[in-house]
Parts: sequence; structure tokens; C-alpha cells
Amino acid sequence: MKLKTILSVCLLLLFTASIAYAGGLADGSRNNPLRVMLVPTDAGSSDITEDYKPVFDAITKNYGIHFKVMAGSSYGAVVEGMCNDQAEIAWFGPVTFGEAHEMCGAELLAVDVKKGKSVYYSGIYTRKDSGLSDIKDLKGHSMALGSTHSTSSFNFPVAMMIAAGLDPARDLSKIVIAGSHSNSIASMKEGRVDACAASFNSYEKAVKNNILDPKDFRVLAKSEPIPNPPMAMNTKLTPELKAKLKEAFNTIHTMVEPGKIRGYGGKKVDRYDADYPTEKMLSALKKLAAVTPKVKEAMVEKSGQQ
Repeated sequence: MKLKTILSVCLLLLFTASIAYAGGLADGSRNNPLRVMLVPTDAGSSDITEDYKPVFDAITKNYGIHFKVMAGSSYGAVVEGMCNDQAEIAWFGPVTFGEAHEMCGAELLAVDVKKGKSVYYSGIYTRKDSGLSDIKDLKGHSMALGSTHSTSSFNFPVAMMIAAGLDPARDLSKIVIAGSHSNSIASMKEGRVDACAASFNSYEKAVKNNILDPKDFRVLAKSEPIPNPPMAMNTKLTPELKAKLKEAFNTIHTMVEPGKIRGYGGKKVDRYDADYPTEKMLSALKKLAAVTPKVKEAMVEKSGQQ
């Protein structure tokens, strides 16, 4: 009976601990690793989590912080994961970072740096035989875009169209919300639309992997520089753990051999910058003010009419 009582108490303690863990944040210990969620975008490998493995493995080895890295099912799911305390760290697009920052105070952790810069570009692409030569020529033509949460495959391209005097929902003959950069590009390649939107990283990757022949396609419009998609952390983490994470990302280039540090789109980068100003990230998003919820709703509604 005594043994049964001891076993019962042990099981009760384990059950209580599991409930406490489920309802709170992880601490980065071996048995309670920090949960990292990544927005689903084009990766350098077939599994986006593999792109970031060397970085997180090095932090574990040198700082003793353990991680569980997962790919989110959608951009929105990663925002919800962070704000519902189902993740301690998340890799967002700039727009989704802005959403999480506004919703639950998600804090900027780090952005990747290559050749001294932490920017990337969005673009609109078309077939060379489409007859399109300017962004204004999109009027009356069809177009594919990525997720409505995506900075470079939706929000910046839409902002560029609006700045050019177009009303996307009214002026495009057909809208395909493809859900991702690669799906957007595929819609154009397969002739289902006249143009598509995606990041330059994704377009260049498609060319490099012989998915697109540059002789047949071209850039119709290119955005201004956009701050690189950032790593962010849950605002409820302890100040000590936040400081330790920032130090780790600022020194990651001293812990991982050159060529194995990956950033946005699986690209090789030189290092991470954990001192990047949050205001600089958020100010860039102010340029997307024209892409209102009403604009998005109208475009989604039109895409559903096809």
C-alpha cells in the first residue's frame, strides 16, 4: 500500500508539472526547451527548421539554452502561437512581427545581416510575352499573390500597385491568393495568371533551381528596401533570459562556421544583429498604411469569385 501511495503521489506531481508547463512559458532547460515557431516560407532546404538548426544548436552548446524548433502552419498561426504563449521565440515577416507586436508586445530579438545590410526586396514578375511593361499595365490583367499576412508576396506589392494609382480589387481582372511565394510564382509559370508577387529571394531561388528560365520572365516592379524578417521573443520571458538570447544572437558568427548561418529564405548570411532598433522595423511598416483591412477583404472576396 505504501508503494502504491508513493507512486500515486509521483504521478500526481508529474501531472501537475505538465499542466503548469502547458499553461506557462518554457525556461530553455533541457526538459523545458524554448519553443521556436517559424513562418512557413521558402527555405534553402526542404525543411525550414533545418536552415536554422546550426544557429540554435550552437546557442545550446555555448549558452546552455535548449530549443524546440517548429514550422508554423500559416503566418497567422505563428502570430497566434506567440500571443497565446505557445511559443517563446518566433521568426516572423516584418508585417507579422508588427501584428504580434501590436497584439501582445512581441519584442524584436534579431535580424540577419549580409554584407553589412539587413534588407530584402519584394517584386512583381511577369512573362516577357505578357505585353506588360509597367506596373500600371496590370490594369485588366490577372495576378497571383501569397498570404495576406506576407510582407513581400502581398503587402508591399499591393502597396506598390496602390501608389501607382491602381485599385487592385477593382482593376485586376483576376486575383489568386496562392498562400506562399512559391505557389504565387508557380501560378505565373503555369500560365494561370499574367503576373505574380514574391520576394526577390524566392524569385532568384526559382531561377537558380531552374524552375524559371530568366529568358522567359522578367521583373515588372521592385520595392524599396524592406527590413529583413526578424526573430522575435515573447515579452513575458525573464529579463535575464532575454539578455542572454540577445548576446547569443549577437555573437553567433563566432560560434558557427562561415556558410552555415542561415537567414531569410534559407540564404547564407554573415551574422545576426540583436541591436536592430524596433522603431526602424515598425516605421518601415507605416508605408503599408494604404493596405487597409478593407483593401485586403476586397481582394480576398474577388479571389473567391473565380
